[in-house]
Amino acid sequence: MRNFDVSHVDEIIHGRVRLGVMAYLSAQGRADFTELRDALCSAEGALSIHLRKLEDAGYVKIEKGFKGRRPRTRVALTAAGRAAYQDYLRTLSDMLGAKF
Repeated sequence: MRNFDVSHVDEIIHGRVRLGVMAYLSAQGRADFTELRDALCSAEGALSIHLRKLEDAGYVKIEKGFKGRRPRTRVALTAAGRAAYQDYLRTLSDMLGAKF
């Protein structure tokens, strides 16, 4: 019987939008806010809240600046975020008995 102990699942990452952010950034490296919004089909306000939660956990770094005269927000995984995402995937893999 597999271990179905869900207490090791990272609640910060486990939310649908936050998981999408982590997966997208893991594959792309970094992204603009609008790129994430469009890729995840998320409302701007909701995405902002989820990014703040990931930032507060130290999983993403958010840089605000300008491209020309337009505001630009860039998001990237931190080393801690990449490690947490890998641990999250490993935990799910162990729970489900799958190997990646």
